Amino acid sequence: MRRPRWPRRVFAQLLLSQTVVTIGVTAVTAGLFLAPVSRELDRDAMQRALSIAQATASDDGIARAAAARDSRTVQHNAEQIRRATHAEFVVITDTDGIRLSHTDPSRIGLRVSTDPGPALHGESVTAIQDGTLGRTARGKVPLRLADGRIVGEVSVGLSDDSIRRRLLSMAGGILLCAGAGLAAGLAATLLLARRLKRRTHNIAVADISALLVEREAMLHSIREGMVALDAAGRIRLANDEALRLLALPEECTGRTVDDVLPPGRLADVLTGRIAGPDLPAVRDDRVLMVNRMTTADGGAVTTLRDRTELESLVRELDNTRSLTEALRAQDHEHANRMHTLLGLLELGRHDQAAAFISEQSGSHAAVAARIGEQVQDPHVAALLAGKAAVAAERGIRLAVTGDSHLPDAAVDARALVTVVGNLVDNALDALAGGTVEVRLRPVGTTLLVEVADSGPGVPTELRELIFEEGWTSKTAPAHRPRGLGLAMVRRLVERSGGRLAVGDGPLGGARFTVELPEALLILENA
Repeated sequence: MRRPRWPRRVFAQLLLSQTVVTIGVTAVTAGLFLAPVSRELDRDAMQRALSIAQATASDDGIARAAAARDSRTVQHNAEQIRRATHAEFVVITDTDGIRLSHTDPSRIGLRVSTDPGPALHGESVTAIQDGTLGRTARGKVPLRLADGRIVGEVSVGLSDDSIRRRLLSMAGGILLCAGAGLAAGLAATLLLARRLKRRTHNIAVADISALLVEREAMLHSIREGMVALDAAGRIRLANDEALRLLALPEECTGRTVDDVLPPGRLADVLTGRIAGPDLPAVRDDRVLMVNRMTTADGGAVTTLRDRTELESLVRELDNTRSLTEALRAQDHEHANRMHTLLGLLELGRHDQAAAFISEQSGSHAAVAARIGEQVQDPHVAALLAGKAAVAAERGIRLAVTGDSHLPDAAVDARALVTVVGNLVDNALDALAGGTVEVRLRPVGTTLLVEVADSGPGVPTELRELIFEEGWTSKTAPAHRPRGLGLAMVRRLVERSGGRLAVGDGPLGGARFTVELPEALLILENA
């Protein structure tokens, strides 16, 4: 014989288990209710039997007849009382427990089947007892003469069948109520099971477990960050990549975004205070692309893509494109110079031709050499040399101030290149022509960076806004968003414990000042 199988579907398990529980609870409740009702009916029957016995014992004629052992008179009166009260029996005995009356006349003259002692000693007794007439509720009292002398016992019994009939008449209503409760419980269970069936798409419990395992594996294996928030804005789930990209603590679950992230654009995007697709944001030195989608329960799911390396590659591509354009322009200019040189030679002006060659060959080399003397860090020096060539092609003069000096002792050359490169790019983008000056000064292990330009400057009301992620006064190109350079600079400076300020510069435009503590490995005097 095959054992019945437990259903696999969630709704079926719920329906079966809830049905069993509902039936069990209803049965237990009905039983617990019927038990005290049965006891109460027994007590009521015993009390009624006792009252009949007391009323019988109060009849002085019966007492005198019992004292005289006149069983005929006693039997006649007892039977009248029994029929009038619908009792099972009314038995009267003498002081020896010998019956003077009984429902069955043949038992008169015999000793009673239960102990008459307590009643003959003056006590009133109630009990459920088994006797010659079966199980009855009994009341026993002493039978006294007018002078108080005990001359016998009066025992009255009410049939157990009558008690059961009363119980059954009450049980019908109780069971009807229990049945109504059971039907209501089963209907509620069925509705709940059907609702759960729709919500779980009728999948099996084993499938739910497998889905949860697969979901955990998927969330923690993908290379995109994912953060799920509940309706109250608390973090419900954050996968490993999100913890890494956002630098969140391991115990971030259950906390709000504002508790685990500093104020700024990134927190505003995650909480929905700033909405939109593919929103750029910066966390430390990372550039993130954030997308947020609300869920049906009022929460939200946010995905994070790390664009740091892509942003670096795009910047390198921009620099390469700028250098290519500069080389193309230089090639055109070189052709013009060669034509000029050829003309001087054809005119026989050899001295002027030699001077022209010396002047042209030394101009760009002199700029690079001067930068290399002042800026000994090769990364920053190469950056400034390249920027100077690009600036020259735009008609902008990029110069390093005479008092600048940067030793080859940078703790984080990559961060320093990011800071200087973004500040210079920002200054070049602000000019159509003019001058940009870069000043680098070490003070102990602290490095001071200043970038000033002769452009229009930054209005006072915008001097804080320009450092927000995504804010820009220029049209963003198709291949990447703008408004990230200065935001990255601020994040790097704040992470190192430094300071960043913007104000009016000596050239008439803006001046950005950065202080980077512990940026150098060795102590240098300004």
